[in-house]
Amino acid sequence: MRLRRLAESVSAAVLGLALGVATALAQGPGNEAATLGLPLPEAPALRILAGDVGPPQLDIPAPPELVLDLRPAGSAPELAAPLEAAEIVTGAISVTPRPADQEFELDVPLPEMPPVDPALAAKPAPKTQPQLARPAEPLIAPPALPEVVVALPPGLELSGRIAERAEEALSVPRLAQRERADILAAYAANENHPFWIDGKGWSAAGRLLAAQLGRAGQDGLRPADYALPAFEASDKDRLAEADVRLSALAVLYARDARGGRIDPRRLSKLLTPELDLPSATEVLSELAGAGDPGAVLAAYNPPHEGYRRLKAKLADLRADKEEIPAVRMPAGPPLRLGMRDERVPLVRARLGLGASEEPIFDRSTAIALAEFQKQAGLRADGVLGSQTLAALGSPPAAGLENDIVAQMERWRWLPADLGASHVVVNVPEFKMRMLRDGKLLHESRVIVGKPGSATPIFSHKMEYVVVNPSWYVPPSILKKEFLPGLAADPDYAAKRGYVVTRRGKSISVRQPPGERNALGWIKFMFPNDHAVYLHDTPNRRLFASNRRAFSHGCVRVENPFALADLVLGPEWTSERLKRLIGSGERTIRLPQPLPIHLVYDTLVVDGAGRISTFDDLYGVHRLVRNALEQRS
Repeated sequence: MRLRRLAESVSAAVLGLALGVATALAQGPGNEAATLGLPLPEAPALRILAGDVGPPQLDIPAPPELVLDLRPAGSAPELAAPLEAAEIVTGAISVTPRPADQEFELDVPLPEMPPVDPALAAKPAPKTQPQLARPAEPLIAPPALPEVVVALPPGLELSGRIAERAEEALSVPRLAQRERADILAAYAANENHPFWIDGKGWSAAGRLLAAQLGRAGQDGLRPADYALPAFEASDKDRLAEADVRLSALAVLYARDARGGRIDPRRLSKLLTPELDLPSATEVLSELAGAGDPGAVLAAYNPPHEGYRRLKAKLADLRADKEEIPAVRMPAGPPLRLGMRDERVPLVRARLGLGASEEPIFDRSTAIALAEFQKQAGLRADGVLGSQTLAALGSPPAAGLENDIVAQMERWRWLPADLGASHVVVNVPEFKMRMLRDGKLLHESRVIVGKPGSATPIFSHKMEYVVVNPSWYVPPSILKKEFLPGLAADPDYAAKRGYVVTRRGKSISVRQPPGERNALGWIKFMFPNDHAVYLHDTPNRRLFASNRRAFSHGCVRVENPFALADLVLGPEWTSERLKRLIGSGERTIRLPQPLPIHLVYDTLVVDGAGRISTFDDLYGVHRLVRNALEQRS
């Protein structure tokens, strides 16, 4: 019984070891791994030493021995007799000690295993023994791998070349260093991948962009300023340069279309428009993300109807410019109606008139000459003077083309958005107009500055109206007129109704409200650096003149209360404003700021395509035209 209890105490350990080696023992020592073809290691023999009490033995035959010593401490170090192998039978393990009278059996039932999935029956059982090293060469050699050819996309192929050649490609005249740096930064942000090149040349977007650059002449720009380089698709360096150059030319075009070709402030201190020149970053961001970058680039040109009419007239002139041949006109004295001169046949031929029996400067010649002068931007008096003679000697329509281009350039000085409601004062025309949603609401004659005190050209916003205004003499008039007058006569200002205020070394002169006030009864304020504004005037007879350049720079309005009725809204009608006259100075703010544009249009095309020209009052048109011709 003691042996049975001892056997039962180790049954759990025996069971664990038996199950671990059962599979290997069942296959036998000669079996090999199904997948690797390698012999499995031989399982160790298990010997259980139970002490000196009739030593039971459990032998599992295997070459190396694994001895589990269960004897009490101090027992004999060796067995009295060798152990015999245990016999594995189905459903039990039989342990048979050598002495027959101490024989017993240890029955250990086999564990129940789940049924095997037929789909997995052919697969080898998972390995339970330690991972064995694979042989140096497998039994079945793997198939040869096919050769792999990797073609780099154009972006990766050209990125290195773009980084190397970008500086050279950006050497575009008139492109400032800041724009060049922004273009380099745009490419760096794009990992120097091309924007406009694919594997064969221009991409679809690149072709649209290049086509718009080729149409630059239609907008009065100079196509030679945006000439693209030629390249071969196989020349990767030239491809990389072409991509960067196209970006640079697109930036230059966008800035030129917004008025960047010439700086108006360098032409005259009276020209102070705020140009909206886009940055290179802005241009490339809009173009790179556009479905049609060519259309986006074209949109940098002025969107105004007046500009589009000039563009259409320019196209008509260029289409018909070879119909009348150029004629060399000899110099001579001015020709007027009724005069006889040998140049008359040449003048008639140049104007497209038929031959006359006598070389007399008749009425038909004078009328045709006046029309030519009008279209050429000259004074349409029908007299053949030196300027008209020079214009007649120019290639047909070339002078008018240049005038149209110069006028188109001045449209670029205006904001792209003039305002839903806005006021426009065309200085050479001596006219003021208020428009709302493109429709004319009000038109009035105006008086502008004399050539010596010209009305400046700029855009601003009207903010408030002053009824019964005081007039503070501006510094220019104070210096030229009042200070010399006060030096000669201390009562010079008082005799004219002015109030002189001295503060230390400074002097201010104010004219109080009243009928004689230089500003009349009302003024329209849009505070600016030139200290000019729109206002009434007590001297209304000057509006009858055709050439109304009489002021010191401000704009005098013929019917100011009609304008006030429109800009102040329904709450302040002209009748209500007139009731305020003589009751003290009153400031009324507009419901919202109203854009006002002081422009210099010497050439205007109407809806029917007819050209109207106005005198170049301050010489601004000539300055712009000459600057553009020198640029070309």
